[in-house]
Amino acid sequence: MPEIVVAKPREGRFNKNAARRVRAAGKIPAVLYGPGQDPVAIEVEPKQISRILFSETGHNTIFDIEVAGHPSAKAMIVDWQREPIKDQLIHIDLKRIALDKVLRVSVPIKLIGVPVGVKTEGGILDQVMREVEVECLPADIPSHIDVDVTGLALHGVLRVSDLPHADKIKYLKAEDATVAHVVSIREEAAPAAEGATAEAGAAPAAEPEVAKKGKAETADATAKKPEAKK
Repeated sequence: MPEIVVAKPREGRFNKNAARRVRAAGKIPAVLYGPGQDPVAIEVEPKQISRILFSETGHNTIFDIEVAGHPSAKAMIVDWQREPIKDQLIHIDLKRIALDKVLRVSVPIKLIGVPVGVKTEGGILDQVMREVEVECLPADIPSHIDVDVTGLALHGVLRVSDLPHADKIKYLKAEDATVAHVVSIREEAAPAAEGATAEAGAAPAAEPEVAKKGKAETADATAKKPEAKK
């Protein structure tokens, strides 16, 4: 049974002060939009939205949304904002969807197993792509895409073409795009070492600049100092 989100129309519509009042009351200001209807400013319950975002299907969860004075609709969370210090949800964008219309969504990629290049060859598994954009009907959206990497050797590369393919899902990334690869420890450490060397080399260059500025300010202050009366 799909989740039912009961939302309340927001007073003040898209006014920022109205949004602050909604947050002060413990709710989340949100906008519901979609084809064929005007956007609606609403307020929703934080616990319910958090439950959806932290569910197995996450932001790709399809749920029923009910807003007083508007027809019930299927919807998804398409964007959200968090307050960086307290990590609280402060705004949500919801989109009405049609179950017979193809959607573009990003789906998490889960790597299964330990590559042989890590287990026996001393490499490190580096996952370059953690989500992949796909196109499919709402009912066919996978919660995640699993791919076995146990056979990946040192310097081996897993590409989009190696992900499980199905007729119902179309990958929108290039087939040769890198999803993950096994690199040597030296390759992984080299960029960090080069960055540290560059920073260490750049530090002394700034020293004369500071010293010169200090001398100039001292000379300028001396020139402006009035002569003592005799």
